[in-house]
Amino acid sequence: MPSSEEYKRQIMNDLARGNVESLDDESEADISSKYENFDDFAQRSSRDERRRLFGRSFHPDRIPANQMEPELQQAIAQIKPNERDDVAREFFKHFKHRGLSDRDLERQLGLSTHHPNRMSADDVSKLAAFAYHNHPDIFQEVLADQPAILKFLNNPLVGAALGALAAK
Repeated sequence: MPSSEEYKRQIMNDLARGNVESLDDESEADISSKYENFDDFAQRSSRDERRRLFGRSFHPDRIPANQMEPELQQAIAQIKPNERDDVAREFFKHFKHRGLSDRDLERQLGLSTHHPNRMSADDVSKLAAFAYHNHPDIFQEVLADQPAILKFLNNPLVGAALGALAAK
């Protein structure tokens, strides 16, 4: 297994390469200058660009659950309530496509409700952790659609995943 520094370096290299169709030879500095900060990246980047970045970076094989779960709880607690509702709604939508009903998830995960607009930060954290463990592709899709969570993740591995954008 590569060291933490090697892993960060690889993530930075992957991030610098980005979308080879539109960012062919851009260096890390070019990418960081393309976006002023993470909010700018979240607003102006394409869903596909975010999905590729998050797909490479956020997977249980790369960031262990024991590191990711506390980060998710903290991040979800910090996002705005309307954004938290949107995140929950997105998770439920994707789970429904997999045949998992919101009521079944409410019982299985011990959620206080299955209504996204009434869910607590803890409920949304449970949904996110469930997706991260059992359906990483859904987790990545929701992050690509609702990147607000990422702004509040502090783990160094997460920061390495976002490279220069996280530093701003």
